[in-house]
Amino acid sequence: MRYHKKMSINYASPGLDKFDRKILNLLQSDGRLSNQELAEKIGLSAAPCWRRVKRLESEGLIDGYVAMLSGAHLGLSVTAFTFVSLENHHPDSVEAFDRVIRECPQVLECYSLSGQHDFLLRIVASDLASYEEFLSKNLLAISSVRSASTSFVLKRKKFTTRIPLPES
Repeated sequence: MRYHKKMSINYASPGLDKFDRKILNLLQSDGRLSNQELAEKIGLSAAPCWRRVKRLESEGLIDGYVAMLSGAHLGLSVTAFTFVSLENHHPDSVEAFDRVIRECPQVLECYSLSGQHDFLLRIVASDLASYEEFLSKNLLAISSVRSASTSFVLKRKKFTTRIPLPES
């Protein structure tokens, strides 16, 4: 049996103390915790806990709170990762691409990349025909798109929205 060593991560520490880290870890696990529940779990009274949460929000460490939905249960059983390359990087070309991507609800994420491709998209669809329709009518209809290469998810092995935080 192989044992894997826990990998260390180098942090640019934003000056978080142990209570801040506990708050962030707990809220990443359950964003619906009441302030009272959160305060009890970290060992503070409600008022200082609330002030800390408000400070973490105002400093941008907490971006927001969401409900995580199951795409599969909602009929979106296809997940695709699509690499996109543009013909050129003229600001008008990039803006045209950005505009279409912002307006397509099936594009969940879009990353600008270094290297061989310009963008990576995470796309959901109900089936392959729906994905093909999105590809041909939306993505490849953008005049500045040179190519799109897609890989389909067969099975999700890991998914998390948790940001790793330092222990101490």
